[in-house]
Amino acid sequence: MKPKALIMTGFGINCELETEYAFKLAGALARRVHINELIDRTKCLDDYHILSIPGGFAHGDFLGAGKALALKLRTKLNAEVQKFVKDGKLIIGICNGFQVLVKSGLLPGLQGDYSSQSVTLMRNSRGRFEDRWVSLNINHASPCIWTRGIDHIELPVRHGEGMFFTGKETLRELEDTNLVAARYAGPNLANAEGKYPFNPNGSPNDIAALCDPSGRIFGLMPHPEGYLHYTNHPLWTRLRDERKREKLPEEGMGVGIFRNAVKYARKNLVI
Repeated sequence: MKPKALIMTGFGINCELETEYAFKLAGALARRVHINELIDRTKCLDDYHILSIPGGFAHGDFLGAGKALALKLRTKLNAEVQKFVKDGKLIIGICNGFQVLVKSGLLPGLQGDYSSQSVTLMRNSRGRFEDRWVSLNINHASPCIWTRGIDHIELPVRHGEGMFFTGKETLRELEDTNLVAARYAGPNLANAEGKYPFNPNGSPNDIAALCDPSGRIFGLMPHPEGYLHYTNHPLWTRLRDERKREKLPEEGMGVGIFRNAVKYARKNLVI
């Protein structure tokens, strides 16, 4: 039996089609579900093993990126989402979805608290929208299920509010417990050390992604669903010419993140 992935859609979410396709490539049964259906069908989430909140501009980001959708989750779906977490299931928030996860309190989940906000994502340090490709180094010491077996990955970013922010004590705890799952990297694969454009938003410690202590809840600013085929990469023709004697891998790097989740769900959640 294939794991079932629910891809949330509605009210400005605009990367749901790519995300659905990514989960299908990874071997899941994926379905797009409007947020209103989740609210109307109170046990809808029980039918799924993976919840995805894709990128976009939910509710126009009028209250700040992801804030309105985060409030909706907390006021309309809190019991269902908390049960989903308690049942050991998987959640991913990509870009706007990452903003939703931190503002709803689902990340970072310190001390088992999945309802209190302790971190946020702010306006980029340069005060403008960033649309570019970045390199990420994966933290192998992180418990993150989604990044297992990945050393380095290139993905696109498309955001105006991606600068991570929290208090010094919380930041220290995140670092000490290895909940920083990925960092922005420079061209030599060393951490970007805050240098632009390698770190596109000014996040301290080059933070690009977080997970909770269980490793099941994952949020990241770059878009893994934006690199599902090698031709998605802006330099694919150059890479093809440089590797004339070898065929480029058909799949883009982003697929591996979804495969990790589906593999875990198949092993641990599918009955």
